[in-house]
Amino acid sequence: MPHIQQLDSHVADLIAAGEVVERPASVVKELMENAIDAGADKLTVEIQHGGMTLIRVTDNGCGIAADEAPTAFLRHATSKLRTEYDLEAIGTLGFRGEALAAISAVSRMELLTRTADAPLGTALSLEAGVVVSQEEAGCPQGTTMVVKDLFYNTPARLKFMKKDSAESAACFAMIQRLALSHPEVSIKFLRDGKQDLLTPGDGKLQSALYAVLGRDLALGFTPVKGSGEDMSVTGFVSLPTCCRGTRGYQHFFVNGRYVKSRTMMAALEEAYANQKMVGKFPGCVLHLTTRLNAVDVNVHPTKQEVKFGSDKKVFDAVYYAVKSTLEADRSRPSALADSPRLAPKATQDTVTPHQTTFRTMTAEQFCKTADKPAPSLPLHDIAARPAQTAQPVRAATRVAPTTPPQPVRPEPKPAPAPTPSSVRTAVPDIPVKTTPPVEVAPETPRATTRVAPTVVEKEPVPTIPPVEPQTPIQPEPEETPWRMAGEVLNTYIIVEQGDKVLLIDKHAAHERMNFDRLKAAGYTPMVQTLLTPVVFTPPAEEGAALLSQLPLLERFGFEAEDFGGGAIIVRTAPDDVDAAAIPDVLLELAGRLITCGTADPDSARDALLHTMACKAAIKGGQKNGEAELLKVAKAVMAGEVKYCPHGRPVAIELTRSQIEKRFGRA
Repeated sequence: MPHIQQLDSHVADLIAAGEVVERPASVVKELMENAIDAGADKLTVEIQHGGMTLIRVTDNGCGIAADEAPTAFLRHATSKLRTEYDLEAIGTLGFRGEALAAISAVSRMELLTRTADAPLGTALSLEAGVVVSQEEAGCPQGTTMVVKDLFYNTPARLKFMKKDSAESAACFAMIQRLALSHPEVSIKFLRDGKQDLLTPGDGKLQSALYAVLGRDLALGFTPVKGSGEDMSVTGFVSLPTCCRGTRGYQHFFVNGRYVKSRTMMAALEEAYANQKMVGKFPGCVLHLTTRLNAVDVNVHPTKQEVKFGSDKKVFDAVYYAVKSTLEADRSRPSALADSPRLAPKATQDTVTPHQTTFRTMTAEQFCKTADKPAPSLPLHDIAARPAQTAQPVRAATRVAPTTPPQPVRPEPKPAPAPTPSSVRTAVPDIPVKTTPPVEVAPETPRATTRVAPTVVEKEPVPTIPPVEPQTPIQPEPEETPWRMAGEVLNTYIIVEQGDKVLLIDKHAAHERMNFDRLKAAGYTPMVQTLLTPVVFTPPAEEGAALLSQLPLLERFGFEAEDFGGGAIIVRTAPDDVDAAAIPDVLLELAGRLITCGTADPDSARDALLHTMACKAAIKGGQKNGEAELLKVAKAVMAGEVKYCPHGRPVAIELTRSQIEKRFGRA
């Protein structure tokens, strides 16, 4: 029988080092955290060969006193704890006093440090945890830690190290997280002599975000700010269209400490429900600040996992902060990546004055005014009019159409706009025109769309058509008027707004409108009894899932039962579901029940609402009346609809500059 004996101190140190020092990235983490705890606001990290041959961390913190330098490398030696009560409210990144002892046990280390009140600093050398030399040295205030030949005395650990590129990438990722956790610290990272990162250290999280993630990715993030009971949430989250195929862009911090929290991750992703695409994950940099005694950070050797006093409070704080941010966002997805938006300059227009005039006039009007001198051009003429301001004129020349409004089905030969000389004869002719009713904007009297305002009759010079008749499709007054210009491919609604053109996916937008309507009603379905019950035979697995959840189906309005031979008979259904769509709806619901295992009523309800909203929505490829299309466009332009229930954008945006670049005009 083996005898029990106490391990040698060196072996015990190696075992302890195995818990703390897994790879070079672990060393970088511990040394940087010590530097931040020491009050440093500037940090330089340098590695060579993935950190296996050299790791150097230099800071401008408070430094270590000469007589305490050797003690710092002993196990359980720390300046951050004094009594057992300090463990109840840990506010520093390090606290157990194991980092330096563990690192020195498996490497060769050098320390150079000086405090503010000391004329000289201290240089200390260690090998395998044993002090080799100590002497005075001149150095700036702060501390420099040098780790060489990591794992040189533990070949079993050394053989499990990956390639230098993989180890250096792990170090870089660790440095990025610490940079995001403490934006008030300027961090420089040198890899094999090359600078890979430099953060400004201005205390602004957005600055650190740009430095760490890069401009292109950072532009897809939006700020978050919220608070819960005894806690607050700040940071940035990605827009639904900028979600990625991995969770690698999710960064969570608790009281300035990087953590891996399933609670916070679940709250984040739940906030994106029905907004992100399937298989995509949101990115974030979220800081949770709470009372120190409300979180236990001493539950994992690497301190990357924490335990909350109340997971529900944390979940609610993160969920509602992110959810409110996404709901408040009114931006629309762009078709192309835009450069930073600059203030528009009038001199950047690439068209000539005559081209501008032609866009606001009919061919007949242009021919009559082509020989007039330059002062009679629209902009000059409008500037001289006391009755009109510059703002309506700019809207007229850029946005409003000049021909009678025919947004969906234009006539082959649109009638020209009335001129001042013909307005008295043109107006009486309008009521007898055989114009289809769909060509008139909904809820707008025909007289207001066809009859020119009286101010036109008083115009002495036919330089520009009246403003009001040129915006007939505008649904209601807005800061920026828009008009529905038509539809293409029987799928996409075209909307013009200022210097932008939007393509709206009518099916996706209408599906979201249906989903929001059903969900807002709490989904108490109006049940219809089918005149002819629907009988269908699902696959065996789907059929078993449905038959095992008949009470749940009844709650959603489906009265179903086993019809024998693997078939299911449905006698009632929600009034939003056509009888022909019942099998598809139930099969999709069955797939969700199989995926979720034990049926979650809320999850199953959303799955059902998704399907019902999709089946009831107008379809791409089918023809719809102008009134239907305008209703969808109104919802999108009002910001009520941005993403379909599956997370796809309902509209994309093309700017004037993007279009002109395609034509070589800019």
